[in-house]
Amino acid sequence: MQGPGSSIPSVKIRSFLRERQEGNPFRVPLSVGMMDQKNIRLIVAYDGTRYHGWQRQKNAMTIQEVMEKQIRVMTGESVSLMASGRTDAGVHAFNQVCNFVARSTLPPHSLQKGLNSLLPDDIYVKDAAYVPMDFHSRYSAKSKIYEYRILNSDTPDIFDRNFLWQVRPPLDVEAIAACLSHLRGSHDFSSFRSSGSSNTDPVRTILTSELRGLENGRLRIVIEADGFLRHMVRNIVGTVVEAGLGKMSIQRFTEIISLKDRRLAGVKAPPQGLFLVEVRY
Repeated sequence: MQGPGSSIPSVKIRSFLRERQEGNPFRVPLSVGMMDQKNIRLIVAYDGTRYHGWQRQKNAMTIQEVMEKQIRVMTGESVSLMASGRTDAGVHAFNQVCNFVARSTLPPHSLQKGLNSLLPDDIYVKDAAYVPMDFHSRYSAKSKIYEYRILNSDTPDIFDRNFLWQVRPPLDVEAIAACLSHLRGSHDFSSFRSSGSSNTDPVRTILTSELRGLENGRLRIVIEADGFLRHMVRNIVGTVVEAGLGKMSIQRFTEIISLKDRRLAGVKAPPQGLFLVEVRY
């Protein structure tokens, strides 16, 4: 894949790949330093349309599986690629942060170029760097920013249909914005947590929760928090859209937050409108 800023790997990288694929890693010169483990951080963008989410699964293609396979080609090592969060099937990322530990001496910039030559066109490594050994893409994160995109129009966008939720009836954007404002701060967000969550503490702190865009029927709901529960953003979006359709009052929305009951909130918004925008450390 040749994405923005990528280039054809050098002769050295191609030679390295050929030697790895021939199953003879010992043709690559070894050094004492190769025995030292390194923590390598990647920043990755991906279109999640054809993947069953981030996390590796037995009988489905995932982002983690595809990336780990090509990292093994590049380094000759089987690694566990840890991400800042496990995006669901159909969800996208502008800047997913992930890291792995390896003994490879391949410089990060060469690893980045090599991976981008091997990965499919819907996954792109934007950056690679060494980080301290105690860095963990998930547990070191201070906050994450998600964006949900809505097209409020009778007319579909056939080219962006995999990257937004089309809502045909007119939405009351002021009602949506008002509901979002009530989410800010620390709350028990059980009303927006899907079943099957492994999180035992439902309290999260939302730093930003607002409606942006508003041009040509295109809306963007942006939420930054110190952490998220299972399907939390999509459940919030589905609920505020119900308020925007006049099916729920702003007062009722605030009651739903305090009642901590998922059955009272709205439907879960579809996955394709959701993007992981940024992870802050």
